Amino acid sequence: KEYKIENFINNIQEAIGYMTSWEMLAVFLSVSYILLAIKQNLWSWVAAFFSTLIYSILFFDASLLMDSALNIFYLVMAVYGWYSWKYGNIKAQNEQLKITTYGITNNFKIIGILILISIVLGYIMANYTSADFAYLDTFTTVFAVFATYMLAKKVLENWIYWVVIDTVSIYIYIQKGFYLTAVLFAIYTVLACVAYIQWKKEYKNLELKSA
Repeated sequence: KEYKIENFINNIQEAIGYMTSWEMLAVFLSVSYILLAIKQNLWSWVAAFFSTLIYSILFFDASLLMDSALNIFYLVMAVYGWYSWKYGNIKAQNEQLKITTYGITNNFKIIGILILISIVLGYIMANYTSADFAYLDTFTTVFAVFATYMLAKKVLENWIYWVVIDTVSIYIYIQKGFYLTAVLFAIYTVLACVAYIQWKKEYKNLELKSA
């Protein structure tokens, strides 16, 4: 066990040594994106835009076409998220978008639909491609796409979705030897927990003010 921990740390140090300046910048912007999102700062989407732009190029150069395509989606959502946060409050056009919630029932319905989509796409990936962790990888991708939309609409539960997505991603990245990415997603998981607590407090305060 001690050997595994030591080996894990050595792999992280080695990965850091191989990081390019562009990858370091992308990591910095990715963490900044979440920290700013916790504060509901519009600049979070600017950080998201440039981090995903860098990752899209890096993944494309590495022939990771699906990851590159997913980051292009995030790129579009960064623009949509900025617009939604700034102008998405239809009832009060001069105010920024407020935190909302889907509620337990709607979330269970959404989760059920996303699981079904993940199973179907996972089956295709498992049987017609050479993808590793076909079902788990598909699960994280499908849920990440919808969770990104939820974040753009300031839906409280998006952070719970991200906690699950990031936790599963940590396992996948460790198994594939992406140790530094696994550490990064561990940080994402902690920040998602913090974000949920912060947003929930504000949502309750908004409910009290409107009562």
